[in-house]
Amino acid sequence: MLSVIRRARKSLGHAALAVAALALAACQPAGSPGTGSALDSSAPVVVALLVPSGSGQASDELLARSLQNAARLAISDLGTTRIDLRVYNTAGQPASAQAMATRAIDDGAQIILGPVFAQEANAAGAAAAARGVNVLAFSNNPDIAGGNVFILGQTFGNTADRLAGYAVRNGKPRIMVVHEQNTAGQLGRRAIEQGVARAGGSVVAVGSYEFSQNGVLSAAPRIAATARDNNADAVFLTADTAGALPLVSQILNDNGLGPAVTQFIGLTRWDIPQATLGLPGVQGGWFALPDPGRYQQYQNRYQAAFGEPPHPISGLAYDGIAAIGALLKQGRTTTLNGQALTQAAGFVGVNGIFRLRSDGQNERGLAVAQIRNNQVVIIDPAPRSFGGFGS
Repeated sequence: MLSVIRRARKSLGHAALAVAALALAACQPAGSPGTGSALDSSAPVVVALLVPSGSGQASDELLARSLQNAARLAISDLGTTRIDLRVYNTAGQPASAQAMATRAIDDGAQIILGPVFAQEANAAGAAAAARGVNVLAFSNNPDIAGGNVFILGQTFGNTADRLAGYAVRNGKPRIMVVHEQNTAGQLGRRAIEQGVARAGGSVVAVGSYEFSQNGVLSAAPRIAATARDNNADAVFLTADTAGALPLVSQILNDNGLGPAVTQFIGLTRWDIPQATLGLPGVQGGWFALPDPGRYQQYQNRYQAAFGEPPHPISGLAYDGIAAIGALLKQGRTTTLNGQALTQAAGFVGVNGIFRLRSDGQNERGLAVAQIRNNQVVIIDPAPRSFGGFGS
């Protein structure tokens, strides 16, 4: 137990920066999706890729390189489809992202891929809106989606819908939500409540804890008692592996919850880092992840091509190019307008199937996994088409 608490204390400290980033306000872009300019089938389509290089942070440089590599790998896979990829550095700053989006459009960009961070994407979208250009951002923040900004990142809503649907179909319709008392926790709670409602289940209780070691320890007995009093079939946790998950999962187990009586479900990835799989408290838990077979193929190909593993976010750059390439192959003269980008059939990328919605958010075909004996076991595969989405 002491080792779990020490590990959780370290995790809670590391999570502070992520929570602070989520707390930044993001404006909702106004207007409609970009109309797109008429395309010349005899000329390459100019795609601007906005990356966070230039910030002075080694992590941003790694991410920028990985995004560029992924985009170029996707272009090579398109065969005869011609894309002129042009890279612009934003330093991870909104003002720079806005300036680079303007410069890219002046240079002839017909669609913008990126940037990464929500505030950047919001600024780039505002700059591109007046010019009728759409932005496929790498953000997963739904607050900046809409108008001409489409987000490619996997959202809390994606995950909550997938897992809630699976839980209800498999005899666990009575769900308790357990969340941190911070911005990320509140966003997660809202997504879970909406996902459970759409799945036809019931949120029978909500529990929360102060985002600290003492907060978890003091709240756990009350949360466990509430779950039992309300006959919850499952406890849906917003905690992540970099934050409270190591501690909260173990302490709830110690207070009588766990796979033997109550199913644990996670809103975040429980397999990253891999060491999380060895935690006693997560054994038997469910979580969602992109199509593991497709992503493994991407990792192998990327490693072979560039001599290093891909950044986890880099697959979004591949997905963006794959979507653009698929639309170009249809041969329409206004391929990159909002109607085309939101086609019902969606697209296939390295993370599996996905489609963009008219509100700027996305749907992704996710797999459901369970942790068994420190290993990830897929218990419901990712769908291969939207005809079977969530089945």
